[in-house]
Amino acid sequence: MIQNFFKTAWRSLLKNMGYSFINISGLAVGMSVAILIGLWVWDEVTFNKNFDNYSRLAKVMQHQTFNGDVGTQTSLPYLTGEELKKNYGDNFKYVSMATWTNNHILAFGEQKITKSGNFLEPQITEMLSLKMLSGTRAALKDIHSVILSASTAKALFGTVDPVDKIIKLDSKFDVKVTGVYEDLPYNSDFSNLTFIAPWQLYIDDNYWSEKATNPWRNNSFQAFVQLADHVDLDKVSTQIKDLKLRRVSKADAEFKPEVFLHPMSKWHLYAEFKNGIQSGGRIQFVWLFAIIGFFVLLLACINFMNLSTARSQKRAKEVGIRKAIGSQRGQLIGQFFAESLLVTSLAFLFALLIVQLVLPFFNEIADKKVAILWSNPLFWSLGAAFVLITGFMAGSYPALYLSSFKPVKILKGTFQVGRFAAVPRKVLVVLQFTVSVVLIIGTIVVFNQIQYARNRPVGYSRDGLLSIYLRTENIHKHFDAVSDELKSSGAVSEIAEASGATTYVDEQDNGFDWKGKPPSVQGDFGVVYVSPDFGKTIGWHIKEGRDFSKEFKTDSSGIILNETAVKFMGLQHPVDEVINWDGKAYHVVGVVKDMVMQSPYEPVFRTVFVTNTDPQSVINIRINPAASTAAALAKIEKVFKAYNPDQPFGYQFTNDEYARKFGDEKRIGTLASCFAILATFISCLGIFGLASFTAEQRTKEIGVRKVNGASVFNLWQLLSKDFVVLVFISFLIATPIAWYSMHNWLKTYEYKTGISGWIFVVVCLGALLITLLTVSYQSIKAALMNPVKSLKSE
Repeated sequence: MIQNFFKTAWRSLLKNMGYSFINISGLAVGMSVAILIGLWVWDEVTFNKNFDNYSRLAKVMQHQTFNGDVGTQTSLPYLTGEELKKNYGDNFKYVSMATWTNNHILAFGEQKITKSGNFLEPQITEMLSLKMLSGTRAALKDIHSVILSASTAKALFGTVDPVDKIIKLDSKFDVKVTGVYEDLPYNSDFSNLTFIAPWQLYIDDNYWSEKATNPWRNNSFQAFVQLADHVDLDKVSTQIKDLKLRRVSKADAEFKPEVFLHPMSKWHLYAEFKNGIQSGGRIQFVWLFAIIGFFVLLLACINFMNLSTARSQKRAKEVGIRKAIGSQRGQLIGQFFAESLLVTSLAFLFALLIVQLVLPFFNEIADKKVAILWSNPLFWSLGAAFVLITGFMAGSYPALYLSSFKPVKILKGTFQVGRFAAVPRKVLVVLQFTVSVVLIIGTIVVFNQIQYARNRPVGYSRDGLLSIYLRTENIHKHFDAVSDELKSSGAVSEIAEASGATTYVDEQDNGFDWKGKPPSVQGDFGVVYVSPDFGKTIGWHIKEGRDFSKEFKTDSSGIILNETAVKFMGLQHPVDEVINWDGKAYHVVGVVKDMVMQSPYEPVFRTVFVTNTDPQSVINIRINPAASTAAALAKIEKVFKAYNPDQPFGYQFTNDEYARKFGDEKRIGTLASCFAILATFISCLGIFGLASFTAEQRTKEIGVRKVNGASVFNLWQLLSKDFVVLVFISFLIATPIAWYSMHNWLKTYEYKTGISGWIFVVVCLGALLITLLTVSYQSIKAALMNPVKSLKSE
């Protein structure tokens, strides 16, 4: 009997190809969106879970108080690890200090590559449960060793076994490859850890030793811990609270440093802190997309149920005939459920096909590497549950309601569906377009916020400006020669050294004092070390005083402040004021307009610029506007290779670096816009199907009206107005929901756009236009029908 149910259901689908296509395609699109969002959410909530010690790993962080505001940071003094081992060792199985994961040069013979890696303590291999392909997890015990990821080993050595080979790290460390580990997963905070070198190798470097004059004040490193099996994280976090406070000077103690543990389970989704309290993070995006996925799937289900219930009324006579010839109610119920389950099953199969086809595009815009979880029982369980639940929900109306009719009434023509039969469908249409309108408005606001921040004045010229990160001192040693050659070639107009790119402030310090400074005023300043031509190179704007100059020898003890620093210090006439920094006097040379060097969504940070003759990590270059960019880059590469042969040539345009700051928002906006378009498409499919059904139901009415003189326009109005009213009601419901949601989202940004009224007007008009275009085809088709055909049976 069940086989007969599905055979009959298949014939019914083929008989009504138009409705079958709308039903299956709409449901398949909704399912595919839900599957894609589900894969994205799964990737987010399983972040870092590949590590065996996931539940016992934590990052050591600290709170510090500045002028009453509590700031949270992951940077710590380099002695933090020793202090944890010495005084709290029983609470930890492992402790590992770390630098930051950055690009470094790896060289073997003539082969040189740039890879991102880190200096960590040897026990990190156990903490991260590295899967060693060669060597063991004890491979970092020798200070002059290094372990490589499989991809790095292949890039550097090809098919040659790398173990026991000597390589050059950053052109100054000779280290032996003692192990190769499997590449870490993309959905991990250590995915870009392509090699690991010993922490002690970094500490013993002479350049570092010179900078470590005040070890408990310099917050420049990371600390990771693995808790002992018997301890509770919160209790240990409370115990180590004053670890740093007991070691810093009396002056630094005023910042009330408070050390705590942040578990790995919260690194990715709960990384944001406000005033010392965990305030969220990417978890808001997880909830956002989960809600979007649910509603898009709901829209598809609404379509399915709407069209199923609408078509079921036409099948009343079929029910009457079936019951008249002996069909039992249970058989009719089984038949309707079988049809519904067949549609949802086909839609699910098509959804899997759609997902497989669009995954490369989805991964590109979402910056993910997700795949369908073919071997995951949970995935198939959820899929089967959805097919069954949706099938039973959509089939419940015709199965339970129509099967209860008396066949005599149906066949005599006295059966009436009732004046309120269409109300549930109208409610569902309103819900569909409410969701679509909210998504469209939200997408527009997201892109407005991105554009607003993009158009923010940055205080310098990004066009033609590029940064070259250095891992050797060769360019610094020959800086004048490099500068002269590049300028004489016509490729470069200006060149300067700096401690960082213009899109970041890497170093902060709080050791500043000035005349009239209130005792209660505390706070870090961003510090950027530059060569004298830095200002000319980046094109900053001098507001007061002058720029640095090689002509003034006194500029070695001179500093330039940005506007925010001047306001923070309360200086009325800052030029020539004396600023004391760590006991050394500096005079203010000039003041520059604020430059956006960190987040474009946050206020500009107070920053000081200091000339420094030490080797810096970045070369900033202004390409000559009169030169071709490609030709200029070729000349720059030639000069850099001549003076810095140990480092592969690489560069970053400042415009590209700045654009990356909008990465998360842009990805969220792009994905949301795709989902909004698909939601609207699904809603339009539903309206198209309902309009077709309505026109079919009112065929005779249309014929009578045409005979009585109604025009095509009159009939189009008649058939369209109900849908227009429904969409307008949707807009009235969606407007406050969208405004409230986006207003709360924008509150998370300091520098933000407003929610303009034109957005709502445009979306409303757009929704009405889309509705009219969707309905018009069926309306005009019905209005143009020959009334003789529709009335000849009367």
